[in-house]
Amino acid sequence: MTAFSMAPLFRQSVGFDRFNDLFESALRNDAGSSYPPYNVEKHGDDHYRIVVAAAGLQESDLELQVERSVLTISGGKRENEAQNVAYLHQGIAQRAFKLSFRLADHIEVRSAALSNGLLNIDLERVVPEEAKPKRIPINAGERPALES
Repeated sequence: MTAFSMAPLFRQSVGFDRFNDLFESALRNDAGSSYPPYNVEKHGDDHYRIVVAAAGLQESDLELQVERSVLTISGGKRENEAQNVAYLHQGIAQRAFKLSFRLADHIEVRSAALSNGLLNIDLERVVPEEAKPKRIPINAGERPALES
């Protein structure tokens, strides 16, 4: 019997537990989407962070975009910046990449920073008052008046 790993399902989403969307994104998962390596971290109930290993890249080599609740991170060395270098061994991959993360309702990108070769993207769940659950008081022994 083969075991089904759920890990790919949780890599492509941040902040929600809708299995239908998770299965859909796992089925669309490209084989090349594991580069560059990244972490999705949860810091408390409403705070998340995506950390992308961006070795050798600068801020100008990276682009972040949010469109229709999909965060897209793309990057790579620009062609005109390539130097005439003959590598004896090239172990640091600097190829172009594109990562996409489907964001849940009310998840907003708060900040992004590149430090020590890691791109940190901070996310926060901001639920508006009208979307929060409301507690309805129950009046014991009183019957509501019916309007005629």
